[in-house]
Amino acid sequence: MHNHARIRWLKIGAAVTFGFGLLIGAAAVPSLQWPVNLMVDFVFFPPDSAQSVDTGAARLLSAITGGLMAGLGVMLWVVATELCPREPALGRRLILLGIGSWYIVDCAMSVAAGAPLNILFNTGFLLIFVLPAWGLTASTSS
Repeated sequence: MHNHARIRWLKIGAAVTFGFGLLIGAAAVPSLQWPVNLMVDFVFFPPDSAQSVDTGAARLLSAITGGLMAGLGVMLWVVATELCPREPALGRRLILLGIGSWYIVDCAMSVAAGAPLNILFNTGFLLIFVLPAWGLTASTSS
């Protein structure tokens, strides 16, 4: 896969991350919580409608988490579009270290919270970035 194709995949991943951040952040508004409630209920398998983000504390954490995810998506977009074409090794390093750190902490704390199924969601996000970033090469024509 050439760098331009890898960068395209990274941009798709950045857009997905931004969109997911908006979705999570929207759960701060009670009338917009249902998609996140479904997701939260699923990761605390089995789905039984026992989990939701309907408390003030959960809505605040949704607002914070959503904002961080949206910001991460924007940052990844800028790294993919502006840095990776010029300095692919640095772009690769930033993406792999950032996504890797997030993955380890998120997965470990998901298990601690009793939601190990969240590791599947996290692994999807991880692969969206690691697979294209791993092969970025020094030549933009590669």
